Amino acid sequence: MELTNRVSLKEKIGYALGDGAANIAWRGVSTFLFIFYTDVFGLSPITVGVLMLVARFSDGISDVLMGIIGDRTNSKYGKFRPWILWTAIPLGVILSLLFTSPELGTNGKIVYAYITYILFTLIYTANNIPYGALMAVMTGDDKERTTIGSFRMVGAFAGGMLVQGALLFLVAYYGNVNPTIDISQLDEDAYAVSVTASDNIEHVNIKTDNGIALFAWNNASMQNNDVEATNGKSFEMEKGNTYSFTVTGEKNLKAEDISIINQKEGYSKSMYVMSAILALLMLITFYSTRERVLPPKDQKTDLVQDFKDLIKNKPWIILLIIGLLFNVYNSIKQGIVVIYFTHYLNDQLLSATYLVGLMIASILGAFFTAQLSRKFGKRNLLIYALIFSGAVNALLVFCKPDNVAAIFIIGTVSEFAAAILPTLFFVMLGDAADFSEWKNGRRATGLIYSAGSFATKFGGGIAGAIIGLVLGAYFYDGQDAVAIKGAFPGMVMLMSWIPALIAFVAAGIMLLYPLDKTKMDIITSDLNAKRLAQSVE
Repeated sequence: MELTNRVSLKEKIGYALGDGAANIAWRGVSTFLFIFYTDVFGLSPITVGVLMLVARFSDGISDVLMGIIGDRTNSKYGKFRPWILWTAIPLGVILSLLFTSPELGTNGKIVYAYITYILFTLIYTANNIPYGALMAVMTGDDKERTTIGSFRMVGAFAGGMLVQGALLFLVAYYGNVNPTIDISQLDEDAYAVSVTASDNIEHVNIKTDNGIALFAWNNASMQNNDVEATNGKSFEMEKGNTYSFTVTGEKNLKAEDISIINQKEGYSKSMYVMSAILALLMLITFYSTRERVLPPKDQKTDLVQDFKDLIKNKPWIILLIIGLLFNVYNSIKQGIVVIYFTHYLNDQLLSATYLVGLMIASILGAFFTAQLSRKFGKRNLLIYALIFSGAVNALLVFCKPDNVAAIFIIGTVSEFAAAILPTLFFVMLGDAADFSEWKNGRRATGLIYSAGSFATKFGGGIAGAIIGLVLGAYFYDGQDAVAIKGAFPGMVMLMSWIPALIAFVAAGIMLLYPLDKTKMDIITSDLNAKRLAQSVE
């Protein structure tokens, strides 16, 4: 009798769609929630940073509890698949609520943000830990898991590309405002533009459709000492008021060339669409996957022993630290992009193109991970990827606002290597589960995979706190042009060498990881022989 460890292409794709869905949520939150909270919802950056950090303190407990619950779930669908089914719609709903802006005072907004953000992390935990653990029980072959991991990350980055590439354009579509616009030509490429508001709108952004023209407030309507000409202006509209600008840099400008976007409505409706896609993809994952690897037949439920095995599992402990660090690294890079492009480069929509470029590089990085892993081994490849990605990313410190090509090249090259990190991390958690079964004769896959969700969420929380504290140190205010300009050095630091330092620290710690290629071949061979013997008993 032969133990089947092969997984069909259809099942690999179905599994990958689940991380596509998860990344609509996670990348959407990590990339856009900070700027939504500060520039649209009206919270201070320090308040947001503290919120993101405080909300994550519960993650260690909730993640471990979810791992324990997953290991003890018994249903006709398996241990982990049913949780994907049960959480698909709730995850979409809470994502929509995160980007909904109720009419509340400052304290009410903070309370609303805390409640919805904490609920999001809890529901994400209930979905993502079972999803990650599912990969470890789809096959007992660690090399086949690496292939599944590559598919997973291709799906993850495709989901990230969808939300990061499309969201700002959807915001522009759903948030389009049509006030009265009057234009009079002053010069060949200079115009006086006046906008008369037909409604009260808390936060709008005005710019030309192609984003080239520069807007400057006329003295009569100047707001917040915003005297610099920029590619667009953000302000609060009051019904009946007229707002006047001098617009330069484009010829033959017409009223229909100017777009005015209601950021609040645009973000909310756009995220409703993304949430519906998320729920659908999760349901496809549930129906297209299977669980094949079961705990040893003689294993008895013993929570105390599970924890004893866990704290003695050196590969798991090191992976927990590495996962936390590289998630801080990636989350800082992702979380600062829209702010950096909106304010430092004066082109918010260009950030969508940049993020799509990063996602394409990420897909390529994930696609080649299995091949590179066979050549270098998972441990060594992870070390090389951390050093290379961090070193290249640090070069962004030398880029000025007009060095767009260099920013794109450096960012995408760094992201190719950065994509290898999560791809290998979740595969190696499966290796840690195999190591525990090989060494102790017991398997607690869900508990071990709790490290993945904890590292992802708590790392993102630390990253949000770092972004908030650095921008706060430079007195960043997303609704004040003078404060924005004063925070440029902080934006550059967060985009370049701050995350790079974190990557280098992670590479040094990874040198302590004990499961090299030779060791994993021995573990896989021994476990497969044991499972085959059990299957014929």
